[in-house]
Amino acid sequence: MKMDIINTLNLKFLEENLVNLEKYLKKVLTTDSPFMDEIATHLLNAGGKRLRPTLTLACGTCQPAGSDPNSANMPSEVVLAGAAAVELIHLGSLYHDDVMDEALSRRGIQSVNSRWGNLSAIIAGDMLLAKSAELGASLGSDISALLAVTLGELCKGQMEEVRLAHQTTRSYENYFKAISGKTAYLMGTACRIGALLAKMSRDQVETVTNYGHNFGIAFQIKDDVMDIIGTEAELGKRPGQDLAEGVYTLPVLFGLKDKEIGAELGSLLGKPLDQLADQEGIDKIRALITSSPAIKDSVIQGLHYVKLAGQAGEKIQIPELRDALISLADALMQDLPKQYLS
Repeated sequence: MKMDIINTLNLKFLEENLVNLEKYLKKVLTTDSPFMDEIATHLLNAGGKRLRPTLTLACGTCQPAGSDPNSANMPSEVVLAGAAAVELIHLGSLYHDDVMDEALSRRGIQSVNSRWGNLSAIIAGDMLLAKSAELGASLGSDISALLAVTLGELCKGQMEEVRLAHQTTRSYENYFKAISGKTAYLMGTACRIGALLAKMSRDQVETVTNYGHNFGIAFQIKDDVMDIIGTEAELGKRPGQDLAEGVYTLPVLFGLKDKEIGAELGSLLGKPLDQLADQEGIDKIRALITSSPAIKDSVIQGLHYVKLAGQAGEKIQIPELRDALISLADALMQDLPKQYLS
């Protein structure tokens, strides 16, 4: 269940700009070390949604009302650099995540740590983050500082998950604090960089940042729902990976509070699980959560943040961008099974 981002945004310039972004990213990641290049571009070459840099391109390239509707809407070099910096932070974090999760696959291919080992994956992830910082420095101190703060927030959000791994007493407050840092902050930054490079007013910069942050929270809730109900083909990795790592996400927390399944679910959690040896047990936990109202309750929470993103989107003064971002938010949850949306 993957949203068609390009068609949903319906921005005439976007497809060509994303092609240019791919070329730009590969150029940035070409060094004098072929071995490093191979590892650093492994996930890049596997594809991916490119959602975060797409937000940067959209916010940085859409034209104000009254502009020539026939113009090409091609981003400047600085907007491409901003989009690339955002994507490289995301990619670098995935390399590190897969080491922590002992993941075997990512985006339908063998994970970097599984193929080359943890040490190579960590070093390559560090290199991706360094390249992001290099691009940020080329864009000025404001954006460089923003990227640094974003990386810090991502780390803090991730640490909240590590700190409370396998804790069935994890609170809803902690969950939202964690995803705000590890996912939503980068989404907000993606929009903010585009707005800053487009020289939007301060008020509009804050508006698109608010949109991105709320969209990011909704996006992570959906991702956490899919880890429970999705298939390996849909996810590009084994489902239930968060369960294996003891990261108890919103559907799990709702399940633990449920009168019907809470006690049984609690008895199955609270201990490390091996993704290979314990897959049957992981699937039992997933089925138990899916049998309860936990998935629908989580989707309701996701739709709340979709609404908040849409309300922020309504305040965007560039009609082309406003309509695109509202459409994206509205579409986010709509490819989930209908029984969770009614």
